Amino acid sequence: MLRWLMRQMDRVALQDRSYMFLFEPGPEGEYISIDCETTGLDRGRDEIISVAAIRIKDDQILASESFRAITRPRCAISPEAIKIHGLREQDVAQAPTMSEVLPDLLRFIGGRPLVGYYIAFDLDMLNKHVAELIGVELPNKTVEVSNIYYGLKYGDAPPGTQVDLKFSSILRDLGLPLFNQHDAHSDALMTAMIYVALRDLKARGVRIARPRHTPTQDYSGG
Repeated sequence: MLRWLMRQMDRVALQDRSYMFLFEPGPEGEYISIDCETTGLDRGRDEIISVAAIRIKDDQILASESFRAITRPRCAISPEAIKIHGLREQDVAQAPTMSEVLPDLLRFIGGRPLVGYYIAFDLDMLNKHVAELIGVELPNKTVEVSNIYYGLKYGDAPPGTQVDLKFSSILRDLGLPLFNQHDAHSDALMTAMIYVALRDLKARGVRIARPRHTPTQDYSGG
């Protein structure tokens, strides 16, 4: 009820009515796997320098139907971030800004639910620009793959069970390949594969086995 009310309020607050399509349901069975690389991890100060989105339809990953862009931020890239994703100031100097890229990204996303790994961070970074463009944040539903994984592996675990939600651990448990991590397109593709695999397991009522002695608790990101 609260989500519905907020969506109705956002419809009214929408400054550019040409983006009303964001509030309409996307095609049946379609989702968007999304990932961003940023200048740092400060949600207030840092900005996106790379974004990728890949369409999912039912159990198929439509890798050929993807969106990807390098963008020029309004702040410097931190040395720590460069060590993670390898994008330097000279790599983004001639790139379009996020405000220039965003309209095409929003049209690609449409009203489809967004799938991600620790997607709250990506949405916070995206919504800074979305709010500047249309006056409201993205209304899309979201799917957090680590929550689905947790439910299938640890949902029935006894108290005190150690939890490992690392991106690489999820891929390994599902028998999926690890590509070039911290590249927005590769991360979006791997996240899509995780989602499709987890959804299949959940539909079949299959749980993910836990070893008798689980690894050290780890909530670190991808």
